[in-house]
Amino acid sequence: MEQDFSDATWRKSRRSQTTTDQCVEVAIIGGSVGMRDSKEPDGPVLVLTSGDWRAFARAIKDRDA
Repeated sequence: MEQDFSDATWRKSRRSQTTTDQCVEVAIIGGSVGMRDSKEPDGPVLVLTSGDWRAFARAIKDRDA
């Protein structure tokens, strides 16, 4: 899936306790969710559909429960 995230507004989890930029950031463009490493803001972006993002988030929550 090709999507341009160059002008996206990136955000970290509000649970992030770090100020050293060692987090995953996400941005939403249209129906796609981009994920990137905050240490490499110009690096690659993993692009997921909104459905895949929901499944990913649900799997993380289920694992932590």
